[in-house]
Amino acid sequence: MKMARIEAEMSQADLADEVGVTRQTIGLIESGKFNPSLRLCIDICRVLKKTLNDIFWEEHDEKN
Repeated sequence: MKMARIEAEMSQADLADEVGVTRQTIGLIESGKFNPSLRLCIDICRVLKKTLNDIFWEEHDEKN
């Protein structure tokens, strides 16, 4: 999410204002310390012009 925000030339405060949360919330999401609601994820994606998969999907290596 942080890279998408930076690519959009937005600060944490800018993104927070657009989606209606605090800057601290955005920081916690970016650091993996807060799991946002689906509604908030969708709002973030809308503002950053990305899909849910672009921002929130994590690839995990599967070990056999």
